[in-house]
Amino acid sequence: MFKDEVVIFVKGGDGGNGCISFLREKFMPKGGPDGGKGGNGGKVIIKVSPHLNTFNHLIYHVKFVAENGVHGMGSNCYGKDGKNLLINVPPGTIVRDRDSQAILKDLKEYGDTLVVVLGGKGGRGNAAFATSTNQTPRNAEKGEAGEQRWLYLELKLIADVGLVGLPNAGKSTLISIISDAHPKVADYPFTTLEPCLGVVKGPDEKTFVVADLPGLIEGAHKGRGLGDKFLRHIERTKIILHLIDFSMDEPIPQAYKTIRNELSNYSKILARKPQIVVATKMDIPQAQENFKKYRSKLPKAIVPISAVTHQGTDKMLIAIWRKLSALLK
Repeated sequence: MFKDEVVIFVKGGDGGNGCISFLREKFMPKGGPDGGKGGNGGKVIIKVSPHLNTFNHLIYHVKFVAENGVHGMGSNCYGKDGKNLLINVPPGTIVRDRDSQAILKDLKEYGDTLVVVLGGKGGRGNAAFATSTNQTPRNAEKGEAGEQRWLYLELKLIADVGLVGLPNAGKSTLISIISDAHPKVADYPFTTLEPCLGVVKGPDEKTFVVADLPGLIEGAHKGRGLGDKFLRHIERTKIILHLIDFSMDEPIPQAYKTIRNELSNYSKILARKPQIVVATKMDIPQAQENFKKYRSKLPKAIVPISAVTHQGTDKMLIAIWRKLSALLK
C-alpha cells in the first residue's frame, strides 16, 4: 500500500496549573506564598525524515497530542515543561490546514521542520500575585490549553526523472535495470500499483533519482485507470522520460499523443517539462519494424532501447545526464 494523503489531528500539550502554597517551616509557621508556576505544554513538530517515502506509518495513528506541562509545586518549584511531540514525514510533504486548505509549509529537504501547534502556557502560582497590600494571595492561574487543529498532509515525491507511459511500456523493467530499485515486473498491464523510486549512478559517481509511476491510460486526468492519483508525483521532476512500447500492434504515434494529452490536461506546467522519448522493447522484431515505420512521426530526439538486452541504455543515461546538467547550470 502506498499512502500519499492523510488527515491528522494535532494538539499541543496543556500548560500546568499554578500552585497555591505557603511557606511552613519550624520558625515560620505563617510564611509567605511559595506556589510555583506550572510548566508549559509541549509543541507538535513535523520533521522530514530520510527513512520515509510514504505516509503508511500514519494510517492507524490519527491523533497526535503533545505532553502536558506539570503543575507547579510549593517551595517555588516550577512544573516541568511538557515534551514536544515529533511527527516524521517523507521529503516532499505539503502541510495544509484541513479547514482553510492554506499551505503551511512545503517540506522538501531532509531535516526541514514545522511547528504546527504550540503548547499552552503554564499558569502562575500564588507567589506571583503577592503585593505589598496582599501578602497572602490565595489565587493561582490555571494552565492554558494547547493549540489544536486538523491537518491535511499531501505527498509529492521528489525525483529528478519521472517515467511515464501506457501500461506495460517497460517502465518497471527499465528502472530495475538502471537503478537499485526492485519493482514487481511482469508482462501484463498495471504491474506497477504504486510509485517506486530508484537511485541511478551517473558520471563521476554522481547520482540522480528516478520515479517509476503506474501506467496512464486515456482519461487518466479525470480519474480513469490507476495512474491519475500519482500524476502529482512527477510535478517536481526536472525531466520526463516518456517510454513507448514499440512492439504494440496499434499505431505508435497515438500512444505518444495519449500520454502527452493526459499530462497537458492535468497540468500545463507538467506538459512543458523537458522530456526524452524512449522507444522500448527493441529486441523484438515487431518493435524494430515499427521504429522504422513511425520514427518520422515522433519527436526527432528519440532513443531506442531494450532493457532486457541493455541495448541503448547507456546512450539513454547519457542523454538524461546531459539534460539534467544543462538544467542545473
